[in-house]
Parts: sequence; C-alpha cells; structure tokens
Amino acid sequence: MDILSIIGVLVGFSSIIGGNLMAGGEFDSLVNLHAFVIVVGGTLGATLLQFPLKVFWRGLTIFVWIFVPEKLLLQKQIDKIVRWSTIARKEGLLGLETIIDGEKDGFAKKGLQLLVDGNEPEVIRDCMEVELATKEHLDMQAARVFDAMGGYSPTIGIIGAVIGLIHVMQNLAKPELLGAGIATAFVATIYGVGLANLFFIPVANKLKAHIFRASQAKEMIIEGISSIAEGENPRNIELKLSGFLVET
Repeated sequence: MDILSIIGVLVGFSSIIGGNLMAGGEFDSLVNLHAFVIVVGGTLGATLLQFPLKVFWRGLTIFVWIFVPEKLLLQKQIDKIVRWSTIARKEGLLGLETIIDGEKDGFAKKGLQLLVDGNEPEVIRDCMEVELATKEHLDMQAARVFDAMGGYSPTIGIIGAVIGLIHVMQNLAKPELLGAGIATAFVATIYGVGLANLFFIPVANKLKAHIFRASQAKEMIIEGISSIAEGENPRNIELKLSGFLVET
C-alpha cells in the first residue's frame, strides 16, 4: 500500500474544503451536482474520444498502482538469475529446462526458453527488448489517459462556468434563480482545476514513475539472461545486476 498516495489525496482535497470553511464558507457551497456532471462527464467524453478502447481500459487497469504498486522484488530476482547462471555452468543450458515450467514471471519464462533453445545472446536480447518496448509503450499511453483528463477538465470547467453565467443572464428578472446559476459557474471552475491539479496530473506522473521502475526490472532480467547466454561468471553477473538496486 502506497501511504503517500492516500495522504496526498486526503491532504489535497481537505485543504480546499478546510480553507473554504476557515474563510467562513459552508461545505454545501462546494457541492453542485450540475457542475459535477458537466466537468466529469465532459472530461470523460473527451478522453474516450482521444484514446482507443484498449489504451483507455489499460489506464483503468493500472490505476490501482497508485495505491497498490507492483512488488518488483529486485534482490530476489537477482538471486534467481545467479542461481540460473550457476546451474547453466554446471549442467549446461539444458539444465535450465526444468526451471521453465515453474517460473511464474512470463517475461523471465520467455527469456529462459530462448536461452534453453540455444539462441545467441543478441537474438535473446532483441526478442525480449521488443516485448519490453511494446509493453512500455502501451503502459505509457495508458498513463497519458490521466494526463489528457488533467488537460481537459479545466477547460470543461470553464465551459461549465459559461453555462452557469448564461443561466444567470437568462434569469435576471428572477432573482431567486440567480444563485443556482452563479453557483454552477464558480463550482464548475473549481471542479475542473481542482481535479486536474490535485488528482489527474499527479496520478499520471506517478503511473509513469511506476512504469519506469517496472521497465528497469525487466531490463535487469534481459541483462541477466543475456549474460548467462554469454557464459559470464555467476559472481560477475551478480555484481553487474546489483547496479539496478541503486536508488536515485
């Protein structure tokens, strides 16, 4: 569980609500169903228009990483790669054949199969890098779904504000109806700008960071399996892969 994401959401929205209350406003003044429908519905519609279904659905799927990020366990993966290297030196590459079926990571499993099949290190690296690049591209596109929402929502908020002002102008002779129009105008702007800067854009940036870390983990697997194919010493492989553990 990513506690910072939870704290960030709570602090961000609480500061807006709390600041409003401290200034003498009421909570109800920030609640407007009309403005919510305009901003959220308009933003969602524009985003659906921009992205294909596969990318949009992937964006919804990886959203959970904001609160429950993938467990990469790099040190355990390094230990496994070193163990594979030791087996390959003692029993040959065919000695890894029994390990393939028990490997749960599909990416590593593919690399092991390429290794056991006797492919050259360059072939193994190329095949795995193609898969990595394809998956990374899809995930980055999925993260941009939230970037797009962050770009659209402030503009949709302005549209909501204009709609509210139009209602105000249409009801100048009916003072009892002016309040609803003005409320929609200002609250729609708050919803649009607030959702963009407190939620959509931060979510997009955090997803990109998670995608980068996941890609680095797969790069480590590629490097490890390619090193086994090149016949490197297990100790040298361990030292090389330990560089992926360095936190920046």
